[in-house]
Amino acid sequence: MVRNMYKIIIADDEDNVREGIRDSLNWDELGFEVVGDFENGRDVLQSLEQLQPDVVLTDINMPLVDGLEVTRFLFEHYPQTKIIILTGYDEFEYAQQALKMKVHDYILKPNTADELSQILSKVKSDLDDENRKVEDLSKLKQQLRESLPLVRERFLNQLVTGERRESKLEDKLAYLDIDLSGSYYLVAVIDVDDHGELQRFYPESESELLYFAVCNISGEIFTRKKMGIVFQNNNEKTIVILFGENRETLREEVVQIFEEINRSVREYLKFTVSIGVGDICASLNKIHHSHKRASIALDYRFFLGKNRIIHFGDIEGEIGESIPYDKHWERKLATSLKSGTQQEIELIVEKIIENFKESYLPMDRCYIHIQQIIVSILDVLDELEIRETLHSSSSNPLTEIYGLKTLDEVEGWLKNYCLHTTDSILETRNNFCKMQALKAEEYIKGNYADEKISMDMVCKYLVLSTSYFSLIFKNHTGETFISYLTRIRVEKAKELLKCTDLKTYEIANRIGYVDPHYFNLIFKKATGMTPTVYRRMV
Repeated sequence: MVRNMYKIIIADDEDNVREGIRDSLNWDELGFEVVGDFENGRDVLQSLEQLQPDVVLTDINMPLVDGLEVTRFLFEHYPQTKIIILTGYDEFEYAQQALKMKVHDYILKPNTADELSQILSKVKSDLDDENRKVEDLSKLKQQLRESLPLVRERFLNQLVTGERRESKLEDKLAYLDIDLSGSYYLVAVIDVDDHGELQRFYPESESELLYFAVCNISGEIFTRKKMGIVFQNNNEKTIVILFGENRETLREEVVQIFEEINRSVREYLKFTVSIGVGDICASLNKIHHSHKRASIALDYRFFLGKNRIIHFGDIEGEIGESIPYDKHWERKLATSLKSGTQQEIELIVEKIIENFKESYLPMDRCYIHIQQIIVSILDVLDELEIRETLHSSSSNPLTEIYGLKTLDEVEGWLKNYCLHTTDSILETRNNFCKMQALKAEEYIKGNYADEKISMDMVCKYLVLSTSYFSLIFKNHTGETFISYLTRIRVEKAKELLKCTDLKTYEIANRIGYVDPHYFNLIFKKATGMTPTVYRRMV
């Protein structure tokens, strides 16, 4: 630990006293450096500016300027300097006047080196404490300077959200060096629409740089205009507080400034922002109303699309002319997913989005309805016993929609989601049909010798209607049930004719034909020759 060394001046008109004090103490060990010794008070006063002592040890009774005058001068001009008075018994009442001027201590003559050392040790301890406090205060001030931008931002966020409304607002603004000098105020909220071309180059973890860039561009414009302050909220949106003396002038300048911000962002950052603009208020304590309406206006980007400057006053009329939301199209979508064409499904999605846009429902209500649509789609999949996830990613569709900022984006996402759904349904149906057809083939190959085998028997085995079975069997094999059964029987007959000595009527019986004559007709129709001729040829 570094020891503090302090500077001390000794003043006494008696040489032996002055020199005795100077030479009898181990000053370095006490933590002091003697920077001057004087025989009168005038020389002390003349040396103060140059020597800047921490402590003055002075006799009361000195020529030209006495110790009391030195004390008074130090008290008025160097209040941080510690003063120790040397005084005799007969001068004690005189020294008491000095005590009123915050003299640190006094010592009676004659004194010993031990007495003086004790007093100096106490003085050093007090100086150390004061220095520590000064250092701590300096550190605190430095920390305050470093954290001031965050303190300002937190204060401003509390101001616009209504968490802070107080009578001495001006004092707090002055303390934080925030200029909001005006008679009228307005809040706007700026949000990034998407990252445009930069989305390919900036990972999600660095996207805050883009939000900061928007705040920085907006801040530069308002610094130049000298009529607003810019900061970010906890969601990385840029908040602007504008102020002015004239309501109409403020209203006109708002339009120009936000158009400039839009242009600058497009030009320098290559993406777009939308801006929600609140209404004008006449008090800082009501500024949270303007912020709330600016946030509501920004939410209507969901209906109006991106790259917009949306004034709350402009959308009030639109909301008044809205029509009720109709869930008819939601139900129709669920039905169409099972049997409708892709074109029909896309048309229904467009009708749903159109209904949303006309309804002007609050954005959170829209998200709830969209989630209900997703749930109805999942119900369809559950009904069809389709368990596979539609997307290879781990994202949840019910929460994924919150990343969509406009209904146009929702429309594209929902069409794509329905496309994945219908593909999954079609794939599952195809797999089901294929499995049923394979089961039918297996059943026929195992029962072809049964003279009573029929399509009804196969359908009963598969638990399918005859019409549906006919469709899937023909699609899978390219043959009707009868033609397939006949082919299997004829192939088996060929094998028996070639490898056995069985009679024709015996072969007919083994492959499911009771009438040998009918077997001969079927065989000849299939091969172009009778069973007897076929056997001779092979």
